[in-house]
Amino acid sequence: MLKSLRVGEVVDKRRLIALLGALLISGFLATSLLGYIVARSSMHDAIVATELPLTSDNIYSEIQHDLIRPIFVSSMMANDTFLRDWVLNGERDVDSVTRYLNEIKSRYGAFTAFFISEHTRVYYHADGILKVIQEDEPRDVWYFRVRQMVEPYEINVDPDMAHNDAMTIFINYRVQDYNSNYIGVAGVGLTVSAVQQLINDYQKKYGRIVYFVDHEGKIIFSGNDSGVSEASIQVREGMKDFAAEMLAGKTGDYQYDYKGHTHLANVRYIPDLKWFLVVEKAEDEALAKIRQTLYTNLAISFLVSLLILAAATYTVNSYQRRLELMATTDKLTGLANRQAYDLLMAQAMKDAQRSGETMSLVLFDIDNFKTVNDRYGHLAGDYVISQVGEIAKANLRASDIVCRWGGEEYIVLLNKCNEADALHLAEKMRLAIADASIVYQDKAIKTSASFGLAQYRPGDTHDALLSRADHALYAAKDAGRNQVKVG
Repeated sequence: MLKSLRVGEVVDKRRLIALLGALLISGFLATSLLGYIVARSSMHDAIVATELPLTSDNIYSEIQHDLIRPIFVSSMMANDTFLRDWVLNGERDVDSVTRYLNEIKSRYGAFTAFFISEHTRVYYHADGILKVIQEDEPRDVWYFRVRQMVEPYEINVDPDMAHNDAMTIFINYRVQDYNSNYIGVAGVGLTVSAVQQLINDYQKKYGRIVYFVDHEGKIIFSGNDSGVSEASIQVREGMKDFAAEMLAGKTGDYQYDYKGHTHLANVRYIPDLKWFLVVEKAEDEALAKIRQTLYTNLAISFLVSLLILAAATYTVNSYQRRLELMATTDKLTGLANRQAYDLLMAQAMKDAQRSGETMSLVLFDIDNFKTVNDRYGHLAGDYVISQVGEIAKANLRASDIVCRWGGEEYIVLLNKCNEADALHLAEKMRLAIADASIVYQDKAIKTSASFGLAQYRPGDTHDALLSRADHALYAAKDAGRNQVKVG
């Protein structure tokens, strides 16, 4: 009979292994394909929701950082007593203001430094007098705009007439006399090559396409290797379909097809510059990596399936035992876990109801455990949890079962134990824990525990018994901790 049973077990194991093989192959295949589909969708969402906005934020932060210094310098010029006194004294010594502007330019590394007088409308810069501002000159419109501003300064991008119309970022700062009367505009300019270099750096670092668009749709700056050759987004394939919406202030995420490839774009408006920052990524490039990962996963899955099937006959029994142990044992302390407790408690309740013998339940946790974590670290806290469990177990009877309830809390099942005996055992555990010196990395950690116990009463449900123990535990804590209360 035993022999036939063993033969049957062998046949069952072979069937199990065959079934396991079929399930593994099917499962790996289904998982890989499903993973590819999910990864493709996740990649799309990640690019749109995280990667592109993050790159956009980083570039925006860098631009803001680069502009802080010029704004500070322009503010200093606007409040400089020399400049105001020079204007109020009639702008007599042009060389002195020229030297002043040249000193600002060289000291702070500005591309240009300038001052325009409201009284004479003369445009002074680091190399001397540039021109006289005229109201009917289109290129001087910016001055009269600044003249009417409420804000102290603006950031504007214009050609620099003093440097062959090189595109320059100007900080135009209003200058007022000591009575807050407007007397002109001062400021500095920095070359846009810094922005161009920033774009190139980020394209290399993040593998994104980066470019700037003005409020009219003109593509102002783009990376050297971005592939953006169009002069305007109104003529860029795919993008022209939503150009009007974007330029109307609809910043956010866009998707379009460009030369047979799907592009995902994040658009952000920069009010200081009055530009749109566009950060793009070709979705096909990201998907190529996912497809390669799919093929690799399928090959690995097939190899793993073969290895698992070859080793299954040898490992199935030990694996089952290991699973049973893992399912009923707390990993940190080695004590029975909550799942094991549920099974043991259900059986203990049945035995108590059937035999009429009493049983007790003890619930306890470590006092001020957060202090241990805060003072010694979470690894030390884990070690204390493990050691307290060992101390409790060492002070119980062989028939008693201590389980980790959760966190720094434990539950003890005392079979055939009345309230008096349970109180004795709880006090024994309490004293042992309080007297113990737990050493972790040469540091002695003192701790204590509060206990609540309840004896089983005929007709009790598990919840009722646990509730009394729980209330007793809280009573012990409310009474000052490191003591035992009966519920």
